[in-house]
Amino acid sequence: MKQHIVLRVIAKLLIPAIMLYALYVQFHGDYGPGGGFQAGVIFAAAYILYALIYGVETASKVISPTVLQVLIACGVLLYAGVGVAALFLGGNFLDYNTLSHDPVHGQHLGILLIELGVGITVAAALMSIFSIFANRKGP
Repeated sequence: MKQHIVLRVIAKLLIPAIMLYALYVQFHGDYGPGGGFQAGVIFAAAYILYALIYGVETASKVISPTVLQVLIACGVLLYAGVGVAALFLGGNFLDYNTLSHDPVHGQHLGILLIELGVGITVAAALMSIFSIFANRKGP
């Protein structure tokens, strides 16, 4: 791959800002627009930008496909675990009121954990899809 110094410098400036914005969208989602899905897509976009600028092989060294598979599973387990925890605490599946001593705190904690699980799953799934397509051999 030809060295594009301007693209690499701009990417070094943009990628941390994109990741920081993804975290903002993730944790501000229960107060306004945004949430786990949007944050996952933004975070995956930062990874894809890194892979496009520095190469897919380099990006695979940063986050291996095995780690991405584990992250997908962990995100789904976090989502389901919140629902199962609500069941064990005497509520319905995904009934956040039972997660804390105060129903308002339980609602806040529940939606925060659910959105975190969604964000992790979406980001890891999109990064995996990109890696699979980028590594495939043509006809």
